[in-house]
Formats: sequence, structure tokens, C-alpha cells
Amino acid sequence: MNLKKNRTENSFSRRYRLHEILIALINQQKNLELMGDDPRIFNKPVDQSEQYDSSKIIERNQRIIKKYQSLVRSAIALDALLESEQHDI
Repeated sequence: MNLKKNRTENSFSRRYRLHEILIALINQQKNLELMGDDPRIFNKPVDQSEQYDSSKIIERNQRIIKKYQSLVRSAIALDALLESEQHDI
């Protein structure tokens, strides 16, 4: 029973640490974009009848997702380094 409790506490501790590292990495970003579906930010149509290019929205959102994935992978790597440092001591 204690073993299960310790695993739960360790899991929560690691999740919290990952969250804190990720927030710190996000705070270091100067121009971190958020995903959106508003096409007006991509094209300034001459008149309202002009169609928007949805592929630009998809490409932009994919680029943003890749940036966030990179930040998450970096947080996981930093957490693993911190974990290994704690076990070395």
C-alpha cells in the first residue's frame, strides 16, 4: 500500500516539476504564437468576396504545434537531467 502511495506521490512530483520547467521555457519565448482559425490575420482582402487561403492557417498552426512540441521535449530532457543529478547525489 505504501509503495503505491509513493509511486503516486513521485508521479505527481514529476508532473509538477515538468509543468514548472515547461512554464519557465514558455516564459523565455519572446514571440510565442497561439493557434487560431481567424483567416483575417493572414490575408487582407481587397473586398469581402475574396476567399481566404485555409492552407496558410493549417501551415501556421502546424508550425506552432511543432514549436510547442519542441518546448515539451526540452522540458522532459531537462527534467530527466535533474532526476539523474538527484540520484547521483
